[in-house]
Amino acid sequence: MTDLSNLRLFATHPHTCSYLVEQNATTVFVDPTATINVKLYSRLSEVGFRRSGSHLYRPHCEHCRACIPARIPVATFTPNRRQRRCRQRNRDLSIATVDSLGREEHYALYERYICERHSDGDMFPPTKMQFDAFLTSEWNTTEFVEFRHRDRLLGVAVSDIMDNGISAVYTYFDPHEERRSLGTFAILHQIERARELGLPAVYLGYWIRQCRKMQYKSEFRPLEILVDNRWVTFQPR
Repeated sequence: MTDLSNLRLFATHPHTCSYLVEQNATTVFVDPTATINVKLYSRLSEVGFRRSGSHLYRPHCEHCRACIPARIPVATFTPNRRQRRCRQRNRDLSIATVDSLGREEHYALYERYICERHSDGDMFPPTKMQFDAFLTSEWNTTEFVEFRHRDRLLGVAVSDIMDNGISAVYTYFDPHEERRSLGTFAILHQIERARELGLPAVYLGYWIRQCRKMQYKSEFRPLEILVDNRWVTFQPR
């Protein structure tokens, strides 16, 4: 099914926004009983939906439009000086795709990352149940990419392979490896992976101009954002 007009959506009650202080948020979710396949998932990504576990959602706030879907068109992307340095600093890492995040070290790194980097967010405190529910789905679209220095796990990128690009679902990493800029390195890897697969874009989720934690997304140029249901090139102020 790719006709979105027949898809049922359900809205949450207003709740505290995770990104903007003193703002309330409302989220719409795709009917959880709907059959999701890669074609439908790809179509929904075009209109700004994201995945959390096996749920597809989009912000739908009454008085706020700060959450803007963003994607990188890989054919025209050129890394800037900072991104080239990031790639150079991480040349010593090994990169491998694994079938699942079932090892104890996968969750241990996630737990440390959330506790040290996102203790003010709605994923704190982390639990193993939350970890499994958040990062996995049953649609057979997901790649789990490990970044290691020798045998030590430094980061994990969760990527969904769609018909129209790669969705960067989530990346977590060793919070003590700040110099490596592993979040940026993971996106650079996903761009190269999209090129290998002949896919046109890497979907970064939502970009919020006022949110400091989101600013790294606007450093990838060109960047496309979804405005009035049209993807347009981001023009920095």
